[in-house]
Amino acid sequence: MIGGLLFSFWRFMEIITLIPTLGMLAYFVHQYQKSNLLTPNDILVLFIVSVLAAAWAILTVLRRKSTRDSAIFVSFIDLCFVGAFIAGVYELRNIANADCSNFSADSRFSVTINNNGINSDAPSVRLNTNKECAMRKASFAFGIMNCIFFAITAFLLLFMHRKRKDDREVVTKETYRRRSHDSRRGHSRSGSGHHRRSHDSRRQYYV
Repeated sequence: MIGGLLFSFWRFMEIITLIPTLGMLAYFVHQYQKSNLLTPNDILVLFIVSVLAAAWAILTVLRRKSTRDSAIFVSFIDLCFVGAFIAGVYELRNIANADCSNFSADSRFSVTINNNGINSDAPSVRLNTNKECAMRKASFAFGIMNCIFFAITAFLLLFMHRKRKDDREVVTKETYRRRSHDSRRGHSRSGSGHHRRSHDSRRQYYV
């Protein structure tokens, strides 16, 4: 029960982080296609992995019973996605140290004297953000997060498989013990009935 709840929680975390990743990377793919240019590998690899991973995560949530029944297979696919996200993050590694935002200040300071008195204009500070750089960096961060998330769900599935296997063994042993007990009771009843009939027949013979 706890394992299933934890698995569902981390699956939803994967979906929540993959949807914005898809949106940001799809923007870059669209821009390159509109310019009749090939999409760079650093964007294309992570985009394809994110599309497949999002579809897989949604499918396993919707088909929860099949996911539990095929826990080993689903765990294997999750581990494959861990490797795929590592490859995608590695391709996009150059954005890790990029500075996507900076502050600019207007150093001009002016003083105006008029009939209303003295007016002064203080220096202004603005935050400048490179949108495309920020989107690449966010996709890079979400890729690292999904490496961790898919590793967690893979190990949770292994735990659920082991727990289910242990439960089946307990049920099998209990069923075997109950059947053995019922079988012994049946034999004891038939034996006592046969002994009673034999005793009655001997008593009738002597009479």
